[in-house]
Amino acid sequence: MAITISGSGITSANIADGTIVNADVADVAASKLTGALPAIDGSALTNLPGGGKVLQVVQDTHYSTSHYSTSSSSFIDSQLSATITSTSTSKLIIKVSLGAQSPSSGYLRYRVLKGSTPLDGEAWLGHNSGETWMSASATWIDTSPSTSATTYKVQVKSNNGNVTWYHHDGMVSTLIITEVGA
Repeated sequence: MAITISGSGITSANIADGTIVNADVADVAASKLTGALPAIDGSALTNLPGGGKVLQVVQDTHYSTSHYSTSSSSFIDSQLSATITSTSTSKLIIKVSLGAQSPSSGYLRYRVLKGSTPLDGEAWLGHNSGETWMSASATWIDTSPSTSATTYKVQVKSNNGNVTWYHHDGMVSTLIITEVGA
């Protein structure tokens, strides 16, 4: 006796002799998939929403006990830099975390350069009374990354007196670049 499963598709004869082929299985509802499924290669997945996938992360971190300082009112290199090669449709999220010390009523300004061109916006950290160590983070987004190896670097300057950055009492300074697929 032949049992028909799902219309005229698979019969018990197909099941008995193991001749079920892909064409015999038209559609399987997600609710019918239960239990442990075999591992699959991600390249076989289709119809996934585009974008939002982290493609790579590069970083530069300074843990040293050495301090770098400047009283320059012009931007100088901070020693933080990272190089990345990305796809033309990606977006890059650039996060900078700095530990710094500034004089009373002073602050440290910092920015990110893509090659030799500053990305829009600057960040700063500082305070209005007495010298103290502090840390701050800022984030930039580059929506037009290059398919060639590109170096991003952090530059700093002082608005008032000598400012010091990098390491003090466990503070670290970091540049992290995350490539996100479009």
